[in-house]
Amino acid sequence: MIKKALLTLTALTLLASVAQARTWDEIKRSGTIRIATEGAFPPFNVMKGNQPTGFEVDLANALAKQMGLKVQWVTQPFDNLLIGLNQDRYDFVIASHGITPERQKAVDFASPHYCTGGAIVTRPGGPMTAAALQGKKVGVQVGTTYLQNVSKLPGLGEVKTYPKDTDAQAALMAGRVDAWVGDRFTGLEVVKAQKGKLVQGDLLFKERIAMAVKKGNTSLLKELNAALAKAMNNGTYAKISNEYFGQDIRCR
Repeated sequence: MIKKALLTLTALTLLASVAQARTWDEIKRSGTIRIATEGAFPPFNVMKGNQPTGFEVDLANALAKQMGLKVQWVTQPFDNLLIGLNQDRYDFVIASHGITPERQKAVDFASPHYCTGGAIVTRPGGPMTAAALQGKKVGVQVGTTYLQNVSKLPGLGEVKTYPKDTDAQAALMAGRVDAWVGDRFTGLEVVKAQKGKLVQGDLLFKERIAMAVKKGNTSLLKELNAALAKAMNNGTYAKISNEYFGQDIRCR
């Protein structure tokens, strides 16, 4: 979602000082790594019954397997994820967080695991470009880089925020907004599923998406980057990416 969580630096910094994150050695000794995601951002992370699934979930499971670890999944609302990370409720987050300067002050990001951008989705005949959004109602998920970037566009009629990306999509389908701005790959999936009821417009901005660890947890960050590089080199990443998107979506 290309995402997200534009939280205040002060709040995250205060939370970060409360406790110490588990180091790689501590995680390895325990045999289990705790990973958090949102579970409401298909096809990247979404709940299937009680279990999260999706591209990022499959990728994280594959990385954990390479690292010789079992996985304990935790799901949280998107704008709570980085707060929980700095409270040491889990070891890392994989939930389509776009790398932004604000977030980099609060957490440490791994190497990007895909590149994407924020795209317009609308009903046929609706606004397809940034210029066409002038005077229109645009739906976005709260706490996201989509909200941040859309809010910078001149002349918008109204920006309406929703707790989940799927809520913003539903508002578009119901005609409560003129367009929804979200991840371009998610948008393609939604357009495909709606069979002609929606169309995708222009890409408004580009994003690099990465896993996040607590600020200063360099030992875990090093292991995650090594595991991701290995997955990208041995075909594991390409296999998972092609299963979901029919293409390799790593950053080029």
